[in-house]
Amino acid sequence: MQGKISLTPQEILKKEFKIDMRGYSLKEVDQFLDEIIGDYEQFNVIIENYEAKIEEYLKEIMNLKQELRNVKMSIDVAKTGDKEVTNLDVLRRISNLEKIVYGKDKDMED
Repeated sequence: MQGKISLTPQEILKKEFKIDMRGYSLKEVDQFLDEIIGDYEQFNVIIENYEAKIEEYLKEIMNLKQELRNVKMSIDVAKTGDKEVTNLDVLRRISNLEKIVYGKDKDMED
């Protein structure tokens, strides 16, 4: 931002004007320039705060993008792994159920 602003508060403060017979009141000019300097200083504070917030938000965006990538990768891994795990898990459950059912039936027959 600083490259686009032509005057700094210090340049305004140090500005000297030539005095002419039909010139403006020095007191009024000084008061007005003091107001301008105050505004410039306030604008600089506001700009610095916004730049800091922008930097903070960019970091947060980068972190969220990385987190999103990680979640997408986890989902992809889970999708490809679920079918195998699910099938294997189902077979184990069926086997356990058969053991329980047939094992109890054999116990009852004896």
